[in-house]
Amino acid sequence: MKLDFEKAGGLIPAIIQDNKTSKVLMLGFMNEEAYKQTVETGKVTFFSRTRNCLWMKGETSGNVLQVVNIMVDCDYDTLLIKANPAGPVCHTGDDTCFGERNIEDIMFLKQLQNFIEQRRQEMPEGSYTTSLFTKGVNRMAQKVGEEAVETVIEATNGTEEGFIYESSDMIYHLIVLLTSKGLRIEDLCRELMKRHKG
Repeated sequence: MKLDFEKAGGLIPAIIQDNKTSKVLMLGFMNEEAYKQTVETGKVTFFSRTRNCLWMKGETSGNVLQVVNIMVDCDYDTLLIKANPAGPVCHTGDDTCFGERNIEDIMFLKQLQNFIEQRRQEMPEGSYTTSLFTKGVNRMAQKVGEEAVETVIEATNGTEEGFIYESSDMIYHLIVLLTSKGLRIEDLCRELMKRHKG
């Protein structure tokens, strides 16, 4: 990867984004040495402009940033690094340097489907998900229908807690069914986006 370190006097900005939540965690600067160390170690290393030296994020706190992916912008002078943080990123103790909580609940659906896909590949004994894949698509579809009916009952005659519980069951079984068909929850998102008129 050819980077333009000269444009800003030997430094390039590096935007750090959480690989799972997509939240922007912080912005730091790298010189060529910091970039090479980041690539070699798999842990984000910056150049400190105040101390005039390299520093690996988390070297004292233990809250390192484990690199997942490094991308460069179209001008080759800015990096976007997707990373998994080992703890709070900001020196203040906040999740991010922008004061945001590093949580994006909806993204858990992707993680859940990844886990379900792993179950489908490994088929561990004693797993409920394994039992669904073993029984086949008809049983999986039947479970989605059963959970949908229970969701409707809770919505019309039940409690809010019961409604959330049954809705969660329905979504779980729907994701299992999607996985069995080689589809992803993102496919549903794309279909909804196509329909969206706003």
